[in-house]
Amino acid sequence: MSKRNVVYPAGRQALYDLNNYSPAIRSGDLLFVSGQVGSREDGSPEPDFEKQVQLAFDNLNAILEAAGCTFDDVVDVTTFHTDPKAQIETVAAVRLKAIGEAPYPNWTAVGVNWLAGFDFEIKAIARVPSAD
Repeated sequence: MSKRNVVYPAGRQALYDLNNYSPAIRSGDLLFVSGQVGSREDGSPEPDFEKQVQLAFDNLNAILEAAGCTFDDVVDVTTFHTDPKAQIETVAAVRLKAIGEAPYPNWTAVGVNWLAGFDFEIKAIARVPSAD
């Protein structure tokens, strides 16, 4: 069995090592990105919801870039929301800035009651562009 091909964004490996998980695993031409939250530099939740969502997208983008991807390469997204009805418009606005125009990736939004102090989390699957 081969080892997992882990992708780390710049400057955040200690966070993932501390919490015992990988930010993303590359398997062939697919990249499976762990859930990203809107954490500040010290790892604590950003209290402003819109900023928290933006930071989560920024963290996702950093991982995509580390793997040679962009949001255009994302094929599947799952988001987790502590109050979907109240949060969806804010998330949709940040999402459009990050994802851009159609065609959009698949998207599943899930309402949850706990995200370790956060109110939003995003995970994704992307296809890694070929190097040829």
